[in-house]
Amino acid sequence: MKFSYAITGLAAAAGLLVATPALADAVTLGAGDIGTQFTLNYDGFSGGTSISGLTGSTTFTLTGVTGTSYTFNYSVANTSSAPITDSRISGFAFNTDPTISTASSTGTFNYSNTTGNYPNGIGTVDVCFQASNTGSCAGNGGGGVSMGDPAGTGSLTLNFSQPITSLTLSDFYVRYQSISGAGNITSASGSGTLTSSTSGGTPVPEPGMLGLMAGGLVALGMMRRRRGITARFSPAMA
Repeated sequence: MKFSYAITGLAAAAGLLVATPALADAVTLGAGDIGTQFTLNYDGFSGGTSISGLTGSTTFTLTGVTGTSYTFNYSVANTSSAPITDSRISGFAFNTDPTISTASSTGTFNYSNTTGNYPNGIGTVDVCFQASNTGSCAGNGGGGVSMGDPAGTGSLTLNFSQPITSLTLSDFYVRYQSISGAGNITSASGSGTLTSSTSGGTPVPEPGMLGLMAGGLVALGMMRRRRGITARFSPAMA
């Protein structure tokens, strides 16, 4: 399993290597990664403006792989808070590499569209999953997950025209509608950042933690080196 990260920064302090928390927008999976689970948190924006309090979360778990298909369980939570007084996540979307041929889903978001358009400047996405059969990734219709609702759950399957050995998912989005508390804005989109992941139930270290581990090893090596130098040049004891 391979997680692709976009590292936001690197800083040094007190002579130690310290990495800032890294962001991730892609995950690559293969047949050996069944059981892998990853979670994304989403912001909210409309017309280039960030919307305070408009947030969501999705968790995906790889449950099955064949030569031409990948199946996931999904869970979608609406985590919006004040000043937002109401919002509804009507769908979610992402891109795939290679590009899928068809998709299907069950549960809360049981309608799928391939090669649709996502609003708010996002443009074409490879696949989206919706709570209503509107025929468009832009949403509309009813259903989904509103503030205060339990998470929306189900399963989805991505199908490919040719056998594949690995799949990369990237550019995760959600669609918000029925928004109250954001002025005149009643619908918006959100982009996702990978915040946690497990490989078959085993936590995968984030790059920030890997940086701290590397810094600790460097510091330990320097301490051992200084001790060796001190031992070589210290006067002999009487």
